[in-house]
Amino acid sequence: MKYLIGVDLGTSGTKTVLFDSEGNVIASKTVEYPMYQPQNGWAEQDPADWYNAAVETIKYVSSGVDKEDIAGLGISGQMHGLVMLDENNEVIRPSIIWCDQRTGAECEEINRRVGAERLVEITANPAMTGFTAAKILWVRNNEPENYAKCRHILLPKDYVRFKLTGEFATEVSDASGMQLLDIANRCWSDEVLEKLEIDKSMLAKVYESPEVTGGITAEAAALTGLKEGTIVVGGAGDNAAAAVGTGVVTDKKAFTTIGTSGVVFAHTSKMSLDKKGRVHTFCCAVPGAWHVMGVTQAAGLSLKWFRDNFCESEMKTAAEMGVDTYYLTDKEAEKSPIGCNRLIYLPYLMGERTPHLDPDCRGVFFGLSAMHTKRDMIRAVMEGVSYSLRDCLEILREMGVDVSDMTACGGGGSSPLWRSMLADIYNCPIKTAVSKEGPALGVAILAGVGAGLYPSVEEACEKMIRYNAPQEPVSENAAEYDKLYSVYTELYGDLKDTYKKLASI
Repeated sequence: MKYLIGVDLGTSGTKTVLFDSEGNVIASKTVEYPMYQPQNGWAEQDPADWYNAAVETIKYVSSGVDKEDIAGLGISGQMHGLVMLDENNEVIRPSIIWCDQRTGAECEEINRRVGAERLVEITANPAMTGFTAAKILWVRNNEPENYAKCRHILLPKDYVRFKLTGEFATEVSDASGMQLLDIANRCWSDEVLEKLEIDKSMLAKVYESPEVTGGITAEAAALTGLKEGTIVVGGAGDNAAAAVGTGVVTDKKAFTTIGTSGVVFAHTSKMSLDKKGRVHTFCCAVPGAWHVMGVTQAAGLSLKWFRDNFCESEMKTAAEMGVDTYYLTDKEAEKSPIGCNRLIYLPYLMGERTPHLDPDCRGVFFGLSAMHTKRDMIRAVMEGVSYSLRDCLEILREMGVDVSDMTACGGGGSSPLWRSMLADIYNCPIKTAVSKEGPALGVAILAGVGAGLYPSVEEACEKMIRYNAPQEPVSENAAEYDKLYSVYTELYGDLKDTYKKLASI
């Protein structure tokens, strides 16, 4: 039996999973680490924490099998983080990670230098504070002594790759989030680099996700217990890896994630661009293909916010029963009818990305009356998040990205009630993958392709991924939700100017 390792480098910790070649989990381990916020709106991590966590978890999961039987390793990673190395390959400063918001002025600088429209034409996305390019400029503008030392720029997972293999490499899906990649041609954009005055020699070589980027060094082998030379493939950014891990690797397939944020992610073999910048278009982990992704800022966060502030009795009862609080809130929401007795929730607790790209909009309960109960409000939160996710899906459809096969994942995707809402609101079946290992399984599949166990990503997914029975839409429910969704979509436009006025006070 051959085995594959998937390393999932997240924000709160790194999870490494050992799979057999059929996708079954053999061993799993997670190591957590801190995030630092030296100033309001800043977010940093120590790259050494990532590598130490990777070493510890790889050593743990691989200890029970013959290292000769481990065919390859793939790494999934949090996207957009900036790792800078000096001439001795030492980390210069803590990594500025994806959720850092310090780069507003640098985004304006990027638009001035490249041109806002031209930037979208090349990188398929508007200048955003979270993306890596703005972080590079921030270091140059604010820490010139650190920028002067910089010889190599890497993404988080690619730093771990470098430590494991000694190779400076990245791959197309993660590189897409740097805002330096020519998305259509899957290579660094000389035009953007020249206009931003970033030395191309500092960037890593770009590979396709299942390509072999190097092998485990003797030093890394001694630390991890792996065999020297064990292949390491390109891997993928977290959402691209999750797509492979849920089998979203051919046209018409998509997934919806309800985690803290929400994502609607669709595969497309034809590059599709939204010139308004409402959704992200990135190269995906399948060679020669792309994905389009819409983001809802406060998806599961909306329900967590409501739970933490208004569901103390449910939390207490759940603890006594030994069940998750969300099990009880689902049961409460089931007692409220579709439409929650004409109550609509706008899930803009953290501003919004898709479709509005508005940092000033905020959450709203619309239609609240004295008849409404807590169960109505819980259901309204779940429905409002689902409408927001449909906003994402509607833009994909507007762009010509056809979706007829939808998989749900993330914490919210495990809720039968939420899945039934999505099925009715999207008016398409919603299924779940048997494996919950998403990104880790995805990069293990990529490693399997790189190692020659499977001829393609698509064929590997057919062998390694299994699904539960889908939740089918109910036509009369779908019709009722359509009426409510039409009201929901009017509310942002009605409130947009008022949001700005409130933000200015």
